[in-house]
Amino acid sequence: MKAAYYLAGRIEVGDVPDPVPGKGQVLVRTHSCGLCASDVHFLRSGEKMVKLSREFGGPYAGLDLDKLFVPGHEYVGEVLDYGPGSRRPIAPGRRVTSVPVMRQSGAHCVIGYHNDCPGGFGEYMLLDEDFIMEVPAGLDDARAAVTEPLAVGLEHARRGAPTAGDVALVVGCGAIGLGVIAGLKLMGIGPIIAADLNSDRRAVAVGMGADVVIDPRELSPFGPVHQLGMRRATLVYECVGVPGLLKQIIGSVGFGARIVMGGYCLEPEELLVFSAQNKRLTILFACGEEQQDMELALRSIADGTIDVTAWLGGRIGLRGVADALAAMSNPASPIRTIVDPRRM
Repeated sequence: MKAAYYLAGRIEVGDVPDPVPGKGQVLVRTHSCGLCASDVHFLRSGEKMVKLSREFGGPYAGLDLDKLFVPGHEYVGEVLDYGPGSRRPIAPGRRVTSVPVMRQSGAHCVIGYHNDCPGGFGEYMLLDEDFIMEVPAGLDDARAAVTEPLAVGLEHARRGAPTAGDVALVVGCGAIGLGVIAGLKLMGIGPIIAADLNSDRRAVAVGMGADVVIDPRELSPFGPVHQLGMRRATLVYECVGVPGLLKQIIGSVGFGARIVMGGYCLEPEELLVFSAQNKRLTILFACGEEQQDMELALRSIADGTIDVTAWLGGRIGLRGVADALAAMSNPASPIRTIVDPRRM
């Protein structure tokens, strides 16, 4: 099959072996796959991510960077066939998406980050039949491919256990931060503050349900907010992953605040425990999504409860993957660029 793959720290495009499904595995033809910041992390720090996973536990421990692998974990594809002895829960010809995890036929890996489980930057994929969900007929491929990143944001929102009395602050309005805002809105939580350096991202945050948006260069989002009657955030979602930001949040929030760490940070983080203790802070760590979040995300996109149209940028073929990943660090880039692996 044709694929855009990682090898020796670079994105290449070419032929790779077609995957063959085993028991419990679904062979799908990929229709669309979103580019994620995790893919950029691998371009820059793949060796560190694998090393940290092997030392401290993590999803990339089984990845061999000396061999090629096909990334892409935000996908929608068409069911072609199943491996022998499978339950076959969804008929061939139907479109599906899933949590990007494979646990069948002795595997336990993240799809797109394992040498034997190619992701959505290739023409064909293997999915776990226990996790696949049928994409409704009226939902287009591009929006369906945003199910997974939205689900991560919904999980993070839920992880904070928000209550009716909370003032929520979301720091960073990329896909995950926007998903958190959407999740909080679904739960009836408000007011919601969104902080981001980029004006376009702040505008999208308003569309997702933020009540107040703040440019942190002009005003600290952690202090009293004039538009909210000088109330301040009681629940903070860190969706950036920049070293030092957690320390800044600890030093800036008020007594009894809760902090959810969703930003992926590969560097050691220094914390002033004294400050966190005296303020009686709670710090929660969030990562990934669960099946319930995927189901809610797919249902909410399909029925229009959550509109992800503003997330979507261009649609590219395999040869555009390297340049699109390189451009993702620019906040002016689309929140999600969609890859069609059927196109070169």
